[in-house]
Amino acid sequence: MTHRPTGEPARPVRPHPADAFPDAPPPEASGADPAVLTALLRRHGWERRGGAPGRYGRWTPPGPGTGTSLLVPAGRTFPDSEDLLAEALDALSRSGTPSAREILLALAVPSDEIRWSRDLPTGPGDAVAWTAEEQLRTAARRTLLAAALATRARAGYHGARHRRPAAAALDGVLVGPAPDGRGLTAFVPVATGRPLAVCLFHALHAAREAVDHRRATGSMDAFATAVGAGVSHELTEALVALVRGAEGARVGVDWAPAAGVPEGCAAAGPVAFTPGDLPVLLEAGRRYQRAEPSVTVTVTGAVVRMYRSQPRGEGLVRLRVLAGAEVGHLRVTLGEEDYRIAGHAHLMGLPVRMRGRLAGRSGFRRLTEVRQVAPVQADEAERDRLLKVLQESADDFGEAFGPSCGS
Repeated sequence: MTHRPTGEPARPVRPHPADAFPDAPPPEASGADPAVLTALLRRHGWERRGGAPGRYGRWTPPGPGTGTSLLVPAGRTFPDSEDLLAEALDALSRSGTPSAREILLALAVPSDEIRWSRDLPTGPGDAVAWTAEEQLRTAARRTLLAAALATRARAGYHGARHRRPAAAALDGVLVGPAPDGRGLTAFVPVATGRPLAVCLFHALHAAREAVDHRRATGSMDAFATAVGAGVSHELTEALVALVRGAEGARVGVDWAPAAGVPEGCAAAGPVAFTPGDLPVLLEAGRRYQRAEPSVTVTVTGAVVRMYRSQPRGEGLVRLRVLAGAEVGHLRVTLGEEDYRIAGHAHLMGLPVRMRGRLAGRSGFRRLTEVRQVAPVQADEAERDRLLKVLQESADDFGEAFGPSCGS
């Protein structure tokens, strides 16, 4: 099994199931809202070209010679409204226009749309580097993960904290294709993901304002305030990855018409960043990482690995955290007596409890100044449960810590 490095996003968001859509029937007309369809057509650049005012509109896709024309009813008040809507949905499902697929899927699953675009230098035939698509997807994943982390807790530097629940929050997010590396769209279902989209909206605007403030005044104070809006080391690093190698980049949020615009999220265009912003974003990321304080915690965890280079003396222990910290695993250096206690607890299938400082410089992956190490008593049923959890999580140990305790 190949394990991802700990610093990378925990998992990619799922690709949009667009390839399967041409073989599937279009959404039922009875469940579609003509006003929502009209808003989606307008968002994707379709143009209204006539139609009976107040009854229906004729819509054509952007670009010349598409050969597609839709009659979309203005509402359901006329007898033929549902028939017109069904015909429009069927025509969309057969259309070769790229935006038709996204419109149909937005009707099927109301979603906020997050769009990334990059201005890339081109070569012959308007070609771009073959790595451009992966660079765009990586930056987009990191942007979404930063927003998911901020919905869990506001912090200038998250490190390893909250990574698993934040990654799990991206499970329902769908992404479309990015064939040329210039643009990518993620569809965040309103029912489960609107808090993430709202957080990202505020964080992007706060980051843009903080960069402008730094470039105008030389002060980084706005970045401290921006943490409350969701800006973090992780977000600045994601924006750096998006802009680096491009002539400019934009991120925008389009709200699902079926759900409306969230409170405090006035309609706004995409937020743009340029290569000139990179030094400020990099400086902000470093400051966030340095400034995030260590925290005192009492951790309960299961010993999953032990190592020391000599038969006696201190040694390194690795814990799978069960309670007391928002991280999955911790490295802990223990003195000889505490190391012996941890070893006995491991042999007996018992967790251990200890108090210490969760170090910010390690990404909150290391516990320092450790004291009060003691086994946690558990009955047989609880011990069996713990052993089962450890066995089910065996793959996670190498992922979190690498092949050896000394690494």
